[in-house]
Amino acid sequence: MRVFVTGATGFIGSAVVRELLGAGHQVVGLARSDAAVEALKTAGAEVHRGALDDLDSLHDGAAAADGVIHLAYNHDFSDFVGNGKLDLYAVETLGAALEGTGKPLVVTSGTLMLTMIAPGRLGTEEVAPDPGSTAPRIASENAAMSMAERGVRSSVVRLAPTVHGEGDKGFVPRLIDIAREKGVSAFVGDGSNRWPAVHRLDAARLFRLAVEAAPAGSTVHGAAEEGVPFRDIAEVIGRQLKLPVVGIAAEDVGEGEHFGFLSAFVPLDNPTSSTLTQRQLGWHPMEPALIRDLEEGHYFKD
Repeated sequence: MRVFVTGATGFIGSAVVRELLGAGHQVVGLARSDAAVEALKTAGAEVHRGALDDLDSLHDGAAAADGVIHLAYNHDFSDFVGNGKLDLYAVETLGAALEGTGKPLVVTSGTLMLTMIAPGRLGTEEVAPDPGSTAPRIASENAAMSMAERGVRSSVVRLAPTVHGEGDKGFVPRLIDIAREKGVSAFVGDGSNRWPAVHRLDAARLFRLAVEAAPAGSTVHGAAEEGVPFRDIAEVIGRQLKLPVVGIAAEDVGEGEHFGFLSAFVPLDNPTSSTLTQRQLGWHPMEPALIRDLEEGHYFKD
């Protein structure tokens, strides 16, 4: 299969490219910069010049492929709504290029959106968002699901907020930076709220399985662990940095003084199941779990 991948040189995307190539697929990666071009060539992938906001380039890349994996996303939280709209336009464009072909389109979302749809419940693949929602990520999910009725084998991969492994630049490294800055490793309340987690290599395998076999209109969950108590994350950060571990009252988090832009995410309880995903696609996570990965020490090297 010739697979067009957006976000192909990112933390997750670069692992997806290697996974696809290792399984015998051809890969064409979207490249915005000269550095991305070189990274893709070095990996053994073909290059398609373009960008997330260049919808013509997205359409052309998808139209020339046997399937698409859409991973690119602008994570600048200062324009959260605008970047959500940009993602929606990208999903709609990719889907339009595949309409009527029966080819696969795999779109990336996140499990944190489940806290808005089913607060306090174990999030399963069957939990569906409001079809009329315009919220970032949720609108893109709905757009992808609607394409199943237009002759596209569309599916959504909801990733855990903690996709971990060497090279991670997401939530966990920021928590480590905050602990260094503040001199303490903190959690909220009693720290019992849970974050699901998945290793980037397990996530990469899931994307390959999804583009190969996920049914049209399906949702799959990239969560190897249903939920790691946030206190456990704070404790291993404290041990590694030799800092005290402290709790912060929930009412004091909203000010954003300790966790900054992460204040909206740190208190969330996001237990997420991947039971149906594992059964349907034969996905069996094999890489180190989050706490073990943190204990290996690579997150704490200067």
